Amino acid sequence: MWWRLAAVGAWAGLIFALSSMSEPPGAQGGEWRSQVGHLTVYAVLAWLSLRFATVRWPGAKRMALLAACWAFAVLYGISDEWHQSFVPGRDAAILDVALDAVGAALGLSVLPAAARAWRARTIA
Repeated sequence: MWWRLAAVGAWAGLIFALSSMSEPPGAQGGEWRSQVGHLTVYAVLAWLSLRFATVRWPGAKRMALLAACWAFAVLYGISDEWHQSFVPGRDAAILDVALDAVGAALGLSVLPAAARAWRARTIA
């Protein structure tokens, strides 16, 4: 279980590190690349937090875990935007928070299904 929590922490740390850069890698690709980046990193953050939460609280209702993991990812996105407002050359944007929220929702719906399909494929 501890390694799942470590994965959440490491991913959140990566997001923080990228947000600390005036021009993160891949920023030269334009606005669409930034938007895809937000969707992707927050999808992974929400999915990793769900993997931790399902092991940490095995008896919890699935919808409660999904809501908590989505809220965690969105709140982290809000704090990330606030953090970026202090970084030279960066600013906070409500659109980025919206993309983080959509990415988290996708991560909680698409990635668990993909992981189940992958496990079924490798077992069969």
